Amino acid sequence: MMKLDILVFGAHPDDVELGCGGTILKEVSLGKKVGIIDLTQGELGTRGSGELRIIEANNAAKIMGVAVRENLGFADGFFTNDKEHQLAVIKTIRKYQPDIVLCNAEDDRHIDHGKGSQLVSDACFLSGLVKIKTSLGDEEQEKWRPQQVYHYIQWKNSTPHFVVDVTGFIPAKTAAVLAYSSQFYDPKSTEPETPITSKNFIDSIKYRAKDLGRLIGVEHAEGFTSERYVAVENLSKLI
Repeated sequence: MMKLDILVFGAHPDDVELGCGGTILKEVSLGKKVGIIDLTQGELGTRGSGELRIIEANNAAKIMGVAVRENLGFADGFFTNDKEHQLAVIKTIRKYQPDIVLCNAEDDRHIDHGKGSQLVSDACFLSGLVKIKTSLGDEEQEKWRPQQVYHYIQWKNSTPHFVVDVTGFIPAKTAAVLAYSSQFYDPKSTEPETPITSKNFIDSIKYRAKDLGRLIGVEHAEGFTSERYVAVENLSKLI
């Protein structure tokens, strides 16, 4: 078992890079142990394949410097928030015992994002129940409930409950996103166009972060929503 500070879930490989790649990079730079769990291989994506997405995801993980990245192999587009899938996520939460979990947007364009968001949120709660028994290999796992569950913002421009200053980390975030070379803008590609293959979409990585940064007086920022009130130690801790 490797104890992590932060465990980040995404319904598809590339969700976490796009949604909170800057935050991951910043936390890693601060010495935090961060892990990524992809629920599916994104095998229904118009371009590339599930196998290629795994390779791309591992390349992106190296750029971000995360401690671990796993894929749970759920069915892209068709996984559900049921006992079987909840238990698989619970086992992962108990395996890494994160203090903070980041996961998909609660409501978004892709149906897997909302499903993945609720699945991970439910599993975070259930993981803290002692009467739910899980094991890793031959060893029974201890109950574990993360202290915080936050949702990163994705396609829809949802109003964040709080934002993280990621100034200085956008170039590395963009590099991590572009590690998925089969998915995004490539003027030489002969594969079908999708909403995420335009140059404007890649440009949006920077201008969306720049706009959030403008609103809080920094260069770049990423937004999150929270399931409960966000508490601060005192007013001086705000920026």
